[in-house]
Amino acid sequence: MFPMQDQISVATKANFEANLALVASLTSKTLESMEKLINLNIAAARASMEESQAATRQILAAKDPQEFFSLVASQTKPNFEKAVAYGNHVTNIAGSVQAEFSKAAESQFAQFSRKITELVEDAAQKAPVGSDGMVAAIKAAMGNASSAYDQFTKSAKQAAEVVEASVNGTVAQFAQSAGATTNS
Repeated sequence: MFPMQDQISVATKANFEANLALVASLTSKTLESMEKLINLNIAAARASMEESQAATRQILAAKDPQEFFSLVASQTKPNFEKAVAYGNHVTNIAGSVQAEFSKAAESQFAQFSRKITELVEDAAQKAPVGSDGMVAAIKAAMGNASSAYDQFTKSAKQAAEVVEASVNGTVAQFAQSAGATTNS
């Protein structure tokens, strides 16, 4: 077997092992996040059930229609605030998962790029005379791919920030209008 083939075989095996470790890590993070969401949902359901029972008792104990409607209206703002808090918890969990996935992908890409660069450099040193143009073309292609990936990553982060800011702004406006409505 040729030395270059041995290097490619070793690099392929290392890449496979790194991918397997990445999948295991991301699966673990996904399961942790699912566990957080399940626990959040159980806690929210339990609290909602208890609060609903207490509110129903109060409403059923109303002595006249005015008191009844006053009690119903008084539940609006706290329920809305709880819904917003729940949404914030879900957003935080999703954000942490997205950050972990991005960090893992960036690390994996950097490691892969480094290994490919090492392989190309080694091949360039052992390449026959006159193959400088081919080596330069491969290096340029790798540089372009790396630049494209960096630009894609930056654009994706900016898009995520815009969406998050938009959602937060909408929730804040909705909270303000709900607060103004319940205070009226």
